[in-house]
Amino acid sequence: MNIPNLITLSRILIISLFPLIYLKNEFFKINNFYLPFVLVIILIVCYSTDIIDGIIARKKNLVTDLGKIMDPMADSITNITVFFTFTQGFIDLPILLVFVFLYREFFISTLRTVCALKGVALAARKSGKVKTFLQAIISILIVLLLVPYFRGYITLKQLHVSALILSSIAAFYSVVT
Repeated sequence: MNIPNLITLSRILIISLFPLIYLKNEFFKINNFYLPFVLVIILIVCYSTDIIDGIIARKKNLVTDLGKIMDPMADSITNITVFFTFTQGFIDLPILLVFVFLYREFFISTLRTVCALKGVALAARKSGKVKTFLQAIISILIVLLLVPYFRGYITLKQLHVSALILSSIAAFYSVVT
């Protein structure tokens, strides 16, 4: 366990705050005016740790087989957590759409496990990194859609349709990769 791996592990811990705050914002005394900003901060911190752990690992020559497995796993946990959270509350994505993300991750995780059993650590490919980046951007955009919704500039239906379109783009690209 080295610094980049600890940073990766921290991402898994930090993302657990996302559904908690999204679903229980009133318990934490976070009103709807501030909620999108708090959620975006959580996402930016998580996605930043993904960049930082990779930079440190390569720069300090700390790339490990554990890191090659743990980093994409943390990406999956982060994105699945966010999109499953979006099936609840204001955004209300259809859960069947989120299963696309989940099944893709199960398939890739199984493939990684098979490779690991054969002594090969299967690192993320460029298309997988693009998928993760696209999911990150789309999840931030969906959270930012809460700003005009809470201020009355878009309706709940417009929020749902916009989130559905954005998530469908991410789901389509996930399947392609």
